Amino acid sequence: MPWFIKTEHFNTETVKLLPEFREKYIEQHRTWLFKLKNEGIQISSGYLVDKNHCPGGGGLLILEANSYAEAKSIVEHDPMIEAGLVTWQLQEWIEVYGQPIVCSQRG
Repeated sequence: MPWFIKTEHFNTETVKLLPEFREKYIEQHRTWLFKLKNEGIQISSGYLVDKNHCPGGGGLLILEANSYAEAKSIVEHDPMIEAGLVTWQLQEWIEVYGQPIVCSQRG
């Protein structure tokens, strides 16, 4: 089954929001991820940090789906996307060597 990678960045308006407001949507995003995992979808998600471990580089989501259309249908229900908080791109990952490591979600 193919793997897909969604990259995302907060849009300009989202960066200006108070952290408490953004956190509400981030928590909805986490709940959505746990729901997908419980439905048996192989998925892993996280955010990117710089060399000083400061966030701001965007987010990365890796999931397994039968097709691009199925993967797109799944990620379009991400609460961050539904709320218009991020710009995003979805691409299929063509394996050349190795395989994705999908870890259990941490705290």
